[in-house]
Amino acid sequence: MKYPKNQKYLNLEIKEAKKLLVLGLEILILNLFNILPVKAGTEEPVLTVVHSQENANQWTGISDRLQTLGVKYCVISLDNVRSLADWGDRRILFLPNVETLTPSQAIALEEWMSKGGRLIASGPAGSLSAPGVRQLLRSLLGGYWGFSLSGTQEIKPAKTKLPGWANETALFGKVRGGVVIPNDMGTESRAIWDSKDNPAAVVTTERSTFLGWRWGTDTASAAELDSAWLKTTVNYYLTAPAPSNRMKKIEGASPSCSTSVVAVGGQGGRGAGGQGGRGEKLTATSPVPRVPVSSPPRVSTPSKTATAPQPRPLGVVKPSTSKEAIDQLEEAVRLDVVPNSNEPINQNEAIALQQELENLIGRVESANLAVSANATEVGEASENLGKIDVESLKQQTLITSTRPGALVTSKEQALEQAKAIAQNIPQLIAQKNYALARQQWLIAKRILWQQFPVDRRIAQPEIRAVWLDRGTIVRAGSKAGLAEIFDRLAATGINTVFFETVNAGYTIYPSQVAKEQNPLIRGWDPLADAVKLAHERDMELHAWVWTFATGNQRHNEIINVNPNYPGPVLAAHPDWANYDNLGNMIPVGQSKPFLDPANPEVRQYLLKLYEEIVTRYDVDGLQLDYIRYPFQDPLAGRTYGYGKASRAQFQQLTGVDPMNISPAQPELWQKWTTFRTEQVDSFVAQLSQQLRQKRGNLILSVAVFPLPQTERVEKIQQNWEIWARRGDVDLIVPMTYALDTSRFQRLAQPWIASKQLGSALLVPGIRLLSLPTIGAFDQLQLVRDLPVSGYALFAAENFNNELQKLFISTQGRVQSTTTEPIPHRQPFQTAAIRYTALQREWKFVLQNQQLPMPAQTISDFNNQAEVLRTALNQLATAPSASKLLVARASLTRFQSQFRVLMKEEIKSNSYQVRVWENRLATIERLLRYGEKRLELR
Repeated sequence: MKYPKNQKYLNLEIKEAKKLLVLGLEILILNLFNILPVKAGTEEPVLTVVHSQENANQWTGISDRLQTLGVKYCVISLDNVRSLADWGDRRILFLPNVETLTPSQAIALEEWMSKGGRLIASGPAGSLSAPGVRQLLRSLLGGYWGFSLSGTQEIKPAKTKLPGWANETALFGKVRGGVVIPNDMGTESRAIWDSKDNPAAVVTTERSTFLGWRWGTDTASAAELDSAWLKTTVNYYLTAPAPSNRMKKIEGASPSCSTSVVAVGGQGGRGAGGQGGRGEKLTATSPVPRVPVSSPPRVSTPSKTATAPQPRPLGVVKPSTSKEAIDQLEEAVRLDVVPNSNEPINQNEAIALQQELENLIGRVESANLAVSANATEVGEASENLGKIDVESLKQQTLITSTRPGALVTSKEQALEQAKAIAQNIPQLIAQKNYALARQQWLIAKRILWQQFPVDRRIAQPEIRAVWLDRGTIVRAGSKAGLAEIFDRLAATGINTVFFETVNAGYTIYPSQVAKEQNPLIRGWDPLADAVKLAHERDMELHAWVWTFATGNQRHNEIINVNPNYPGPVLAAHPDWANYDNLGNMIPVGQSKPFLDPANPEVRQYLLKLYEEIVTRYDVDGLQLDYIRYPFQDPLAGRTYGYGKASRAQFQQLTGVDPMNISPAQPELWQKWTTFRTEQVDSFVAQLSQQLRQKRGNLILSVAVFPLPQTERVEKIQQNWEIWARRGDVDLIVPMTYALDTSRFQRLAQPWIASKQLGSALLVPGIRLLSLPTIGAFDQLQLVRDLPVSGYALFAAENFNNELQKLFISTQGRVQSTTTEPIPHRQPFQTAAIRYTALQREWKFVLQNQQLPMPAQTISDFNNQAEVLRTALNQLATAPSASKLLVARASLTRFQSQFRVLMKEEIKSNSYQVRVWENRLATIERLLRYGEKRLELR
């Protein structure tokens, strides 16, 4: 064919040839990698990505990978999903690392997939959901997350090559993940782990793909590998033969589409104890309204400034883990019991499994004894103090029996069955019947959880605290909204509220000291309203403040400012900043800048700010959070604390710039660690002295990490034992956050028996996020069996209706003419009442002939117990130094004889005897604390 010889057509011919050449190259490249391009451009989005509480801390990595893929996607917030339409009408749904779905969300997901939707999930998908939800997800995904691998493993292709899936090398490599257990029917393994038995790493069905690692997290997998798998999976479903790739119309599905997390429901509050950043403690996030705010100056990343230290690595800097430090701590003590796993159980694990089951049996018996003794005393054998759907609550445990058709018809039978299983586990392990041992263990746990008395009052006077987080305050929006929250908390027996007052450098109230009130709350003073609302309900209100952490990259996203904005305090005073050894204000892998505790101006600012809070507002206490340095790992070359003032002061003391020393110089390094630790210690002492001069009755508490002391000082320079011994603080609130009670107990053990805490009271923290309601009750029962004075719940945003009903039943307020004492406010009254409850239990077991004692021994026991009761009651009625002396002497004598009197009982019921001894120890601690309060008068 001949073409016209004019320039116009010649240009068109050249242009078309270029297009064909480019297209040919694209096809050649794609054929080499066997990956089709993800469709994007002007087409409608085909992918919906779910943002949730569990993946909020990983969202930066997830969104970075998505944006490099070339796929057009939308983001939805899991919190907003209630029905089928809320999942949207895009063809493919991606659940990256979402561990908790509600029953309604799971049912809606099943309906959505029946309309032709295709599902991709990664990580322990749904593993923290209720049993029924997990079962449904198992069918939707073609399998379930079995267990985490102990370390990094190689992903390699499945032995059977399957059509329609790419097999290029980009899909395979080193990954840290878990074993996916496939269903028997309709599920294919696309990739396997290069480990024993080659378990599945990726499984697929016609309508779903399940990736066995936390997609989007650098500590789990490389970005290239993540991208390759998502590309391959999306293209597989987009190019499937019709009608498999067609989506039926979903009525009511929202047409809106955004890739902005804030636009779909930004994230609110953060973890108690000051953790919220990557590499620190878990933040429990929740949506808050997006409001227009004035943007602070768009500053660049504050890593290299005139006052910042010059970069000088101490060694090879390893990237910090994306897991929160509090979760790393939990994982260090965890012992997972994986159903149906036949992995060998070593001797230490066998002992731990048996001990955990015996402890749970003890907690169940202890709870029932307390209820029975109280009911007998007041003549209310079956009084229900609150309305609760007991059967619904017990269904959480998914009760099964040891054999088909077997029924547990009474509490006694249930306990006997659980005890028999506990005794049988060592034999099963000795026979190498590991799978059955695990199954029996889980059955016993479920049976026991069903036996907790969740419908009757069990609590004694105790500190029942909750962290009321910024996100929840913002959502309340007004005094009326806040009143609803306080009504709920008061009804459940909560008596102490840690109210988030200073967060990320912003105050929640209009301050004359701080630079800026939180922009989400301008025009309202929530602190003033909260104090009034709490006191009207006989609750205490403690202002919860961030101390040295003074900014938050995640909060910047919420208020729509530059992610690297250091917060209003450091924006105004850059010389106050602290730095790591590489010159970064925010440590690598974390999200918060910190103030330099050695800077006199920093200390003066904080002292003035906290004095404003406790003098302007009638708060009952002040809680210090982030009272430490950021997390460090000196052996990995990550250290922190090189602020301008710190470097100058240390150099003046030692003649050495701390930037020029390393852990390889132990003597100098120890001096540097001690110097930083003392900056925190001295600030706590200074603050305590100054505030108590203004408010003698102020309660000072600290939210702290329960790491062993040496490790804690090395990593975050937080030596709270010193603060307690000196009397600087009243309450130590360790963040013992764990997903089950056995882990909680292991975290608590290092400090629970400590003799180094002076008169301070211990109030362990319990994280409600992802805890089943009955699991939360189990942790509370452990707290009540330990020598502590109460608990603190993180956080109000996780305080659901089911938990509220449980608390109303078991610890809710009883209508009476007297108010129940709070231990940190009325320690002597609390001690007397708690001792009376102990006597009721002893009376009950004696009357029921459950204590094998001769008649004379029983008489001696009752006489000694009565002497102590009289002394404690007299002290509670009219406290004085002389009465305190008598009470302490009586308690010491009784404690010394108690183990002798219980020598037979401890053989058959050692757990209950330890509980009684712990409760006596609690009374001793209350007397010690009360002595300090007397001195403060």
